[in-house]
Amino acid sequence: MRKILFSDFTLKNINSERKNPLLFREKVDIATAVDALGVDVIELDAVRKFKEDRIICKTISAAVKNAAIAIPAGITAEEIGEAWECVSTAKTPVLQVILPLSTVQMEYTFHLKAPRMMGLIESLVKAAKEKCENVEFVAVDATRAEPEVLKEALTLAVNCGATAVTLSDDAGTLFPTEFAEFVKGVKEYVTVPVFVKVNAGLFMETATAFESIKAGADGVKAVIDAKDQLKIHRIASVIAQKGESFGVSTSLDPLRIRTDVRSLSAKVNTPENEAPEEDKKENIDILLDGNSTIEKISDEALRLGYTLTEEDAGNVLRGLKRVCEKKSSVGAREFEALIASYAQQAPSTYHLETYTATSNNHSPAVAYVELSKGGEMRIEGTGVGDGPVDAAFSAIEQGIGYHYELDDFQINTVTQGKESLGSALIKLRNNGKLYSGNGISTDIVGACIRAYVNALNKIVYDED
Repeated sequence: MRKILFSDFTLKNINSERKNPLLFREKVDIATAVDALGVDVIELDAVRKFKEDRIICKTISAAVKNAAIAIPAGITAEEIGEAWECVSTAKTPVLQVILPLSTVQMEYTFHLKAPRMMGLIESLVKAAKEKCENVEFVAVDATRAEPEVLKEALTLAVNCGATAVTLSDDAGTLFPTEFAEFVKGVKEYVTVPVFVKVNAGLFMETATAFESIKAGADGVKAVIDAKDQLKIHRIASVIAQKGESFGVSTSLDPLRIRTDVRSLSAKVNTPENEAPEEDKKENIDILLDGNSTIEKISDEALRLGYTLTEEDAGNVLRGLKRVCEKKSSVGAREFEALIASYAQQAPSTYHLETYTATSNNHSPAVAYVELSKGGEMRIEGTGVGDGPVDAAFSAIEQGIGYHYELDDFQINTVTQGKESLGSALIKLRNNGKLYSGNGISTDIVGACIRAYVNALNKIVYDED
């Protein structure tokens, strides 16, 4: 059975599509979630702001346990050095030399003819190889390159140390069978794994990818969700159903693909195309009152992503009735707060003892958190992040030695004035199931930490 490699370029693609960049923690969360799907490579965007990008890349490299981490190497010795420093701590780092091979792209983008482009390929691949064992050569606009230029470039890259090559169909004008023939021709002379990056211009990207695999492609590049790109769950589904008949398989986790891709898609979709999460919640038509039944509670909770036991639903219903003594009904957001407060109640395995968080406008925030476990064992952790809350969450994860996917995070004021109470709602996802935690404090960082610990205790209790 031939194993097909999967390279996910969601994080690289997001930066080119979004007007508003992802937050530090969002990038790390997406990377770890994609790693859990079983992909072989996670691709990061090119280095732009070295000091900031180095922190992000190193954090992702530490969080990703299985997949290789790939990053564009750039086109100068300095850029190659910076790219290498960003991923050098990854379990399997990869430097990508990305250059166009079609006549129009070579001359328009780099103002180079083919012979000088060959010289650039040689120098960059060799320089990258000196830094990193794994070097990928990406042939941009490969399908429009002259056959002899393509062959010379790929052969040269491999001879200079490239351990993989990628054929990128940027034009998107070939039918699946035509692209498969193109791949078959390249496989005749390339001795390293060949990845394909197909185009959705003809709306046949999944078929094109599968035909390429049948023609001998060793790997495909895909994303969680994006316009005009191959989506990982679609090609994974095709291989799961038909791959065995063609002698191919993957390392992807089909269960996680089914359960996690939808929530990941909500995270990676651009704000221009997707309503903010809080707006979606408000648009969910939920209205509950004191006459609601346990069945109604369970059904509406399921619409928000929660699976409640009969006992949990009963606890939420009792909480709802108390609220409805003061107001006639509650909507989606209030209902979710009730779930966090009354459902999935668990013993305090972890208890917050103390914390310290500092932040300024010149460097990342730093936090120290100390927890007790079972009333005796002391656990402490230190973390950095985009703000004191992000740093505190990282500190907790360092202390407990595990990372959970942060599905949602909300902060609201409970009372008014200078000494107002802040309420934090945290939703963690573990094995496809949501666990919500609520925390209240006059210190909003403290409220967030308490909410996280509350959700964490529910996960631990459920696992035990």
